[in-house]
Amino acid sequence: MLIGDRGILIMGPSGAGKTTLALALLDHFTGLGGFARLVSDDQIFVSVAGGRLVCNAPASIEGLAEVPGIGPQAIDFERSAVIDLCLELIEGETERFQEQASLTIESVSIPKISVPSRNVRAALQIVLSMANRNGA
Repeated sequence: MLIGDRGILIMGPSGAGKTTLALALLDHFTGLGGFARLVSDDQIFVSVAGGRLVCNAPASIEGLAEVPGIGPQAIDFERSAVIDLCLELIEGETERFQEQASLTIESVSIPKISVPSRNVRAALQIVLSMANRNGA
């Protein structure tokens, strides 16, 4: 997804709350008058351009998000995003002060933060903190 000019990759196991978190982030940032768009829900294609990781939605699911309890719904989207941060949804508690962690995809290193799965409030606070730190 894109929030402002930052690309965020949300990763986690099935049922961890990836789509719920993405939809909450979209609502929050657009509600404040900011720019936020989904790139893809559930699946992405990755490539490298200029040493940066770029994600694209498969054509079959482009512009769709699976809303829990309702099914796939049309949503505002962007065709691609350069990824600046990975939010990894994990079971259990996260460390109070996380060390600088990263994830390497297609030989590109991306900063990674672990957040508790199905805890939209905690993840939202982390994204807000990162956005404020980076001037987004």
